[in-house]
Amino acid sequence: MSTRTPLPTVNERDTENHSSVDGFVEPPVPPTKSASRHSLPRCRNSFTSTEEHPHIGNYRLLKTIGKGNFAKVKLARHVLTGREVSYLCFINHLFSLFREVRIMKILNHPNIVKLFEVIETEKTLYLVMEYASGGEVFDYLVAHGRMKEKEARAKFRQIVSAVQYCHQRRIVHRDLKAENLLLDADMNIKIADFGFSNEFTLGSKLDTFCGSPPYAAPELFQGKKYDGPEVDVWSLGVILYTLVSGSLPFDGQNLKELRERVLRGKYRIPFYMSTDCENLLKKLLVLNPVKRGSLEQIMKDHWMNVGHEEEELKPYIEPEADFSDTARIELMVTMGFPKDEITESLQGQKYDDVMATYLLLGRKAPEVSQGTGALPALFIY
Repeated sequence: MSTRTPLPTVNERDTENHSSVDGFVEPPVPPTKSASRHSLPRCRNSFTSTEEHPHIGNYRLLKTIGKGNFAKVKLARHVLTGREVSYLCFINHLFSLFREVRIMKILNHPNIVKLFEVIETEKTLYLVMEYASGGEVFDYLVAHGRMKEKEARAKFRQIVSAVQYCHQRRIVHRDLKAENLLLDADMNIKIADFGFSNEFTLGSKLDTFCGSPPYAAPELFQGKKYDGPEVDVWSLGVILYTLVSGSLPFDGQNLKELRERVLRGKYRIPFYMSTDCENLLKKLLVLNPVKRGSLEQIMKDHWMNVGHEEEELKPYIEPEADFSDTARIELMVTMGFPKDEITESLQGQKYDDVMATYLLLGRKAPEVSQGTGALPALFIY
């Protein structure tokens, strides 16, 4: 993959002084060629590091897998269970970060990255989360090119299911893009990065303009207030187009040009795209947010259910939380956890080391032959 100037996510944390267009901060936008998958612009900075820290809590740090302005991301192994995790370390405590943690605690969907533990110190916040070993959908598209519609459908059904679940929990993501869609070892989608998510109330408008410009709804470029779900729906339209074509529907040499193209709402339909897929895009990439389809309607779309006629996509029903698995609790007692402490942590959903151990024991054990498995990652804020 060739080196590209990234198009950074625009959000309330950005303190650089760029010119703006109706509420958006002007980022550098690289020239793009829609026909080339290698020119698909990445919408966030990526870094690698060899810096190592042996242990934090019950986690042995293996390597740094990402680094940005506000966080380091490390791959770590939970020493008690052998599971790997993503470990995020946030150097600064930001208000929006605590909101992200609060939201992550209430989300429980198979296609959303799972939070296991929150470790807070005086200066640093650590989030221990599910590790998606397959990497980003963005990188998959760069490496393999556009998806055949059957593969894109399988991924998009999972994405829509997860986002609709968020909406029924009154959560809007606001930063849906190929870089925030991860793949696990079985190539299942895991939606990540809820840093710009927020609760919404019907009838009460949101007014924070955040997200990544190529995926942003036209009303955001116009500086208008919005309900919430409709901006995610537009982003899903951009994602579907990107999965099927390997390129973005709207691009430009700069933010002004990108804005003009988004507000026109015109995009090229590749010759290989099916009529059914084109018709679905017309329900998602609708300029008028009031006329944009809800995800409940999108779930019933014909393209969404081709090959799944007997299992039409329906809203996800969250199962009752299982915090009384006797086998796991007894195993934890042998590890040295007092039984009353286990009960207190699980009933209070404390997201501490006790609850993390319980949750990780309920996940698939790592493959001994390969030395890896479904491990947590450490996010350091």
